[in-house]
Amino acid sequence: MHILLIHQAFASLDEAGGTRHYELARLLTSSGHRVTVITGTVNYLSGRAESSPSIEQQEGLTICRVPLYTAYHRSFFHRLLSFFSFTWNAFWAGLKVKGVDVVWGTSPPIFQGLSAWALARWKRAPFLFEVRDLWPRFAVAMGVIRNPLLIKASEALECFLYRQADQVVINSPGFMDHVRSRGAKRVALIPNGADPLFFEAATPLDDLRRSLGLENKIVVLYAGAHGPANDLEVVLEAARLLQGSAVHFLLVGDGKDKPRLQQLAASWGLENLTFLPPLPKREMPALLHTVDMGLAILKPLEEYKTTYPNKVFDYMAAGLPVLLVIDGVIREVVEAAGCGIFVPPGDAQALAEAALKLASDSELRRRMGDRGRAYLEAHFDRRRLGEQFREIVEELGALKAVKN
Repeated sequence: MHILLIHQAFASLDEAGGTRHYELARLLTSSGHRVTVITGTVNYLSGRAESSPSIEQQEGLTICRVPLYTAYHRSFFHRLLSFFSFTWNAFWAGLKVKGVDVVWGTSPPIFQGLSAWALARWKRAPFLFEVRDLWPRFAVAMGVIRNPLLIKASEALECFLYRQADQVVINSPGFMDHVRSRGAKRVALIPNGADPLFFEAATPLDDLRRSLGLENKIVVLYAGAHGPANDLEVVLEAARLLQGSAVHFLLVGDGKDKPRLQQLAASWGLENLTFLPPLPKREMPALLHTVDMGLAILKPLEEYKTTYPNKVFDYMAAGLPVLLVIDGVIREVVEAAGCGIFVPPGDAQALAEAALKLASDSELRRRMGDRGRAYLEAHFDRRRLGEQFREIVEELGALKAVKN
């Protein structure tokens, strides 16, 4: 069976960013299926073109990179131009892919879902639409989209894609009611997770600790996007409260807000906070085994209570205790696992206190880390979840065979 994936921000293990789709695609190829990925040349974390248009073979996958507008982080308008350019170029590239049995689209950005739907109909193939966050709902909540006409048009597109999909897949149970209420007929939950074996045998980066002067520090890692939604100014405020303590914050990643955050940290004289560039996913296990706890944070918006952030599952897989500054369904996971401390979003004082609590108790950190890894192995092992995804894809492929 041949699966065509349309995903502007697709990342392999040798790139920075979430690798859910790479891992799922590799599982499909290991089961004997073919997967072709159409993706862009711009890294969504940095907003910079980090590759050239090409077609390459990578560990059993065919990856087609198409050109797109590069001024991704300049403004929302320029981001839309980037999205639209990918939507157009991905469609034309997809027309050249032969013998497709299932078209797999993913959102955000939601506009690439339009390319996937059009290609599925053109090729008379089932359309699988994967929802990774609730766009445009999140964008409206963040104030990114304010124009009533644009909001209405975006919501109409969202409902259209839900209704047209032969199968909708969501990565968080918090999305279920939303997608069903907007027309999705068949909905399956394949939650975010992590591969515990991938994080198991990594060697800590002792040279990194020495180079940053962190040998005697308790290091709190945030790894991910540095954008408006991530509320990292709260982390800077917590660091300012903890000046002189053993706690050191390490922020690894990139994004639109990073230059502003770096300037703010410099103006506050924060010596207990360090910024590092993003790392390829292949290098993340070693980094996670170098630090003492993992931090996940989003702005205090009601909409973000529906999310299952990838980084939480990576922290759990690496046996790290979690500082969770996100309420909702992911809080339920962390509390059920007993693997971290919940901090009310937006509360720098509470974050500082929670970090100090974990910093002062190595045995508590160890117990939380062990519990988190065990819970992930039982409930969120990416390999087991990938098998469930494979069964869904194969059912869709069989549906095409019956229709034809």
